[in-house]
Amino acid sequence: MFTSAALRNRLTNAPAWALALYAAIAAFGVYFCMYAFRKPFTAAGYEGLNYFGIDYKVWLVTAQVIGYTLSKFYGIRFISSMKGDKRAGSIVKLILISWLTLLPFALVPAPYNIFFLFLNGLPLGMVWGLVFSFLEGRKTTEFMGAVLSISFIFSSGVVKTVGKSILIEFHVTEFWMPFLTGAIFVAPLLLFTWLLNHVPAPTKEDIALRTARPPMSKQERKAFLAMFLPGIVIIVTTYVLLTVLRDFRDNFANELYNELGYGNNASIFTTTEIPSSLIVLLSMSLLILARNNFTAFMINHCLVIGGYAVALISTLLSMENYISPVIWMTSIGTGLYLSYVPFNALYFERMIATYKVRSNIGFIMYIADAFGYLGSVTLLFTKEFVGMQLSWTSFFIHAVIFISVAGISGTLIAAVYFRRKYLSIQSLNTVPVL
Repeated sequence: MFTSAALRNRLTNAPAWALALYAAIAAFGVYFCMYAFRKPFTAAGYEGLNYFGIDYKVWLVTAQVIGYTLSKFYGIRFISSMKGDKRAGSIVKLILISWLTLLPFALVPAPYNIFFLFLNGLPLGMVWGLVFSFLEGRKTTEFMGAVLSISFIFSSGVVKTVGKSILIEFHVTEFWMPFLTGAIFVAPLLLFTWLLNHVPAPTKEDIALRTARPPMSKQERKAFLAMFLPGIVIIVTTYVLLTVLRDFRDNFANELYNELGYGNNASIFTTTEIPSSLIVLLSMSLLILARNNFTAFMINHCLVIGGYAVALISTLLSMENYISPVIWMTSIGTGLYLSYVPFNALYFERMIATYKVRSNIGFIMYIADAFGYLGSVTLLFTKEFVGMQLSWTSFFIHAVIFISVAGISGTLIAAVYFRRKYLSIQSLNTVPVL
């Protein structure tokens, strides 16, 4: 009989490539399912609903992002100190709580149901840290992290396609659609979380190559920040801008496609995201070939800069009508995720391994994410509450140009800082241990 003990034993003795593939698929599955409880509502337009002069959908997105942002700030401590045996149960509880908030969202009339999107975002912000903690600190983390990270791209498009299809094919109201979409993914969520929970701990070889990733105390968190504060401030600032842009494209893709003439095409969300997913997966996975942690850390900076450049160049080409709207949106997605994905797995993975500090990715990643989503909320307030009279597409174009230039500049500065930090440590012929 196939039991948990038997599965765990097989995985412990499995070849490294087989374990990496298993863990990557399980993690991808969990996070893919999470998106079904977070993003489907963005596939609806909620036309004709305005409150206090602000579009109803903007209220919804803002409410959810505020909840998500608060979750990220709480996660700085919660995720970094989480013990391994509690991770899987916490994943399931958090996602199911978020799903249940979508029921009163369907039942309570607008605008009072906006509050339930805030509650929906509160638990979901901590899921990524719990999932990635199963993968970090291994010699194959790049591959597993890349597979997990493309769920940001692929799953967002798929669940919006599912949600849009429910609206078009089954004539479900826009308020019931998010709850029903989530219901489809409950069983897969439970299965993939069970599979992920059987991933064995990092081996001695993994720890030798990438360092151990223990829960962090308050003192260790303070020491980490003190050691890298200038570099962290620079790179988190660029990540905030990147998160703002990626989140805007993700949340308002429906409005962008409506203005571009693809409003009745439910498959457009998936059509533009699949190529981006494959390109990013290939690019990120190749980092596994770089065994030197410092070299890989510097390559991450190059990938981030390259992603910004793709987004900037494709936007300039689109403005001159050299490429079609679909190619532009696909290129934008590819560029943004080439920059975004390294921060969500590989950048901080190699940073910790390079300097051999006592830390884990959840801590630094949640600092970056917390301020990133705070920036996303600020953008929504800027566009709607300040009264900027720009279409969704015009606003997006201006944001891409500004953020790409700022992102390239900031990442270059960060690369110089961390290189000097590394060379300084090497010149002292010592390795800091916190």
